[in-house]
Amino acid sequence: MTTSTRTSIDVDGRLRTLDVVEGPRTPGRPLVLVFHGSRQSGAAHRRFTGGMYDALAADHGAVVAYLDGYRGNWNDARAESAFPARLADVDDVGFARRVVADLVASHDVDPRRVVAVGYSNGGQMVHRLLHEVPDLLAGAAIVAATMPAPESFLAPDPAPAAVPVPVLLVHGTQDPIVPYGGGRFPAVSRRVFKVDGTALSAPETARHYARRNGITAEPESVRLGAPSHGTWIERTDHRQDGRPPVRLLTVHGGGHTVPGPGRQPFFIGRTARSPRTADVVAEHLGLGTGTNQE
Repeated sequence: MTTSTRTSIDVDGRLRTLDVVEGPRTPGRPLVLVFHGSRQSGAAHRRFTGGMYDALAADHGAVVAYLDGYRGNWNDARAESAFPARLADVDDVGFARRVVADLVASHDVDPRRVVAVGYSNGGQMVHRLLHEVPDLLAGAAIVAATMPAPESFLAPDPAPAAVPVPVLLVHGTQDPIVPYGGGRFPAVSRRVFKVDGTALSAPETARHYARRNGITAEPESVRLGAPSHGTWIERTDHRQDGRPPVRLLTVHGGGHTVPGPGRQPFFIGRTARSPRTADVVAEHLGLGTGTNQE
């Protein structure tokens, strides 16, 4: 059984909001920060994903925090973005830090077990956190958001040293908003979501994080299960002894969607039903084991 609490935090004079989902309290709980996509809120993303991340609280003892962006957006690190959070120079890194600090103090969260899950613009925000405040996270899952190319990435200067953590990437090959193959954002993204610039492909993004984790071994790929709803899943693992793993789930035939039970609009493409993203997050990021490595 879980409970959900609406709360707010003042960050540099700006009131920020979030929903916190938790089960019975136990010491040293993991914390899952959930960052929604453009034009969503935390509550909207919770509905969009069929509430599946709540299971991380019910089944794995995590505290799950659905954060709300500024006017439906996050101030991510894409140089050419022109949405409200960027134009207002909202301190979303500070917001994430405050949420972690407050929930560590009030909800028995272990600060060494904080992970972030982001979709689309929220996934881009997780890219920013991994590069700007790498000490904050013990793992990350990024859905439908590839790494900006160097010329489009607002890298911190000076850049902090990389902290190797497990990373999960999930991306559909038929994504009409953030192309699986990388390159410049398509016209619909530039017009509707006010983003521009160029990005790496999903496989290149996986290799980027593998290098950050010190993995030099070649990746291994395997097909998962049978086709479902016009999609099938290919899992590519970058692994090396003593290094946190990087996993890419390629959703062949999938769109700009989050695999799982959510009812997502048809115009953004097909949604794979299995495996559920929340289940892969729990497995790959080690939420049930008290460790951030597999």
